[in-house]
Amino acid sequence: MSGAGFLPIVLPSRQALAEPYKRKRNPVALDTGNPVRISGRVTSEGNGVPNVAITDGLWITETGSDGSYELVSDGRRPFVYISIPSGFKIPTNPTGTARFYERIEPDAQGNAQSSFELEPRRVSEDHHHFLLLADPQTQDEYEVERFHSETVPDIANLVGNFGDRPAFGIGCGDLMFDNLELFPEYEKAVYNSGIPFFQVLGNHDILFDVRSTEASYEVFYEYFGPAYYSFDIGEIHYVVLNDIFWHGNGYVGYIDRDQLDWLEADLGRVENGKTVVVALHLPVLSMQYRRLGHSSPPTHISVQNREELYRLLEPYNAHILSGHTHEHEHVFEHGVHEHIHGTVCGAWWSGPICWDGTPNGYGLYEARGSELRWKYKSTGFDLDHQMRVYPKGSDPEAPDEIVANIWNWDPEWEVVWYEGGDRRGKMSQRLGLDPKSVELHSGEDKPERRTWVNPQLNNHMFYAPVSGDGRDIIVEATNRWGETYTGMAE
Repeated sequence: MSGAGFLPIVLPSRQALAEPYKRKRNPVALDTGNPVRISGRVTSEGNGVPNVAITDGLWITETGSDGSYELVSDGRRPFVYISIPSGFKIPTNPTGTARFYERIEPDAQGNAQSSFELEPRRVSEDHHHFLLLADPQTQDEYEVERFHSETVPDIANLVGNFGDRPAFGIGCGDLMFDNLELFPEYEKAVYNSGIPFFQVLGNHDILFDVRSTEASYEVFYEYFGPAYYSFDIGEIHYVVLNDIFWHGNGYVGYIDRDQLDWLEADLGRVENGKTVVVALHLPVLSMQYRRLGHSSPPTHISVQNREELYRLLEPYNAHILSGHTHEHEHVFEHGVHEHIHGTVCGAWWSGPICWDGTPNGYGLYEARGSELRWKYKSTGFDLDHQMRVYPKGSDPEAPDEIVANIWNWDPEWEVVWYEGGDRRGKMSQRLGLDPKSVELHSGEDKPERRTWVNPQLNNHMFYAPVSGDGRDIIVEATNRWGETYTGMAE
């Protein structure tokens, strides 16, 4: 599994990685809680950069007019890091992952030095793009090969169309499927994508054989730095959060107090009404439970203290980006638009689609000033591939109707159908199963690699009664920006 430009990295076993943290790898900074006085400068081309936020994940300070700062940390924080300001390129590790942090390594007197160098952008950031990759979730060599041969070339080809416009990516958690020895393969994918990537921690990116939730994050820390942070590009403020709480026998969606305190201080620097984009792994609120007829959302697919997050986001034009459920969904709650993404791996690399019928793929976002637009990019397809249409009778529950799966649908879309060249009206949106998912995923021995995958009810299925054999049918879907997509029965 080698490739052009890959920087080889040797990672020891998960057990070996866990051992140093069990032995308290840095007793001054991470165990005793003795205060650490951190100082340094943020510079660009030899000059200090003022007003840059510096944090240890709890306290936030700002650089002075000469770019210098001083921060007293409580001694239990592993990192000091910056909120990258607008107008500067994203610093990266040699592998292409974002490098905005330094380990806190105090001397015997409890002092530490950390400085940061920023490179200015030569083009405007007001128009920029980013990609949201939910759940690459590779577990073995077969899945890694598919990730590299299918997803990475698709991304690289798309990025090539951006020209000189700034672009970056977000790996939205479950970068691995428990096999953390494969993190270098994710790094290889980032390197070959051609754009810098930020990372979100997922429930499959942690250690399980450790004494606390904090210790479970340590391998992620070694590769990608802090699990929550912020940055600005153009007019948009971006935040990454960690909503994975490992309790020793499973996980729940939860944002701890330190993060909420930090987020409150971070957003305190952001003007009311500004566009704020928050990325995390578990959905803040998945509506899957309603589709399945349950009375409340399960703890493992929704954030339990979400009301506190909604309260902090209330003053802003806020979007939440998440993954985890392997289905595509838009949720509107407390004035916040949450985008729950279909996944890079689809139904755990068992085929070409997620279990709700959404193709393997990722989110494509475009920012123009404070306006955000989005599409779902299906791996291996053109950008206009936004639906799949099935012939009459494909759904046995609706034998006289055609069926369309329009995975990126939200209530601002309009979906109509034409028969014989004549517009017949709006299609009916209702809960249903994608016929292709039924074909590929139904049965005790299907799909072959993941027999526990089953078709999932979703809310982006559309139906229309048609005459005769249902041929000569065209479905037309228009999104909230007036962009129209068409499809015919496959």
